[in-house]
Amino acid sequence: MKSLFDPSAHTEILSRVDQLSEASEGQWGKMKVGQMLCHCQYPLKIGLGRHNPNSKPSPMLKLMGKLFRKSLYNDKPWRQNLPTAKALKVVEDKDFATEKEKLVTLINDFHQQKDKKVWDPHPVFGTFTHEQWGQMQYKHLDHHLRQFGV
Repeated sequence: MKSLFDPSAHTEILSRVDQLSEASEGQWGKMKVGQMLCHCQYPLKIGLGRHNPNSKPSPMLKLMGKLFRKSLYNDKPWRQNLPTAKALKVVEDKDFATEKEKLVTLINDFHQQKDKKVWDPHPVFGTFTHEQWGQMQYKHLDHHLRQFGV
């Protein structure tokens, strides 16, 4: 599985983000491209310790998290139209250029953590290794970039 800590995967993701435009349309799901760019920021912020969802996860969400956990960092692509956690949904329109700039900054900030050894637990999924953090960030970005055809 590719990792956002790997320089070639980092460059690949940035190149794919750069291929997006305001006219990019999703091949599945309900998000517009600006909403997707905003949504993709949340997992990076969580990993960087810059976002903690306000609500404590319900026992059901924790159970779902345990069942879904390994799929976060394995080689199997996620299926289309997976449900989004309420705390990470973006329903309001977002400015494409602003959200793209914010996402690129976060991708670069996260990549700079490639030598970090100790990570805070994820609020839903618990503890991950360094490599798992990099893999799941890559996988989430890849999923949504494929959603928009890049």
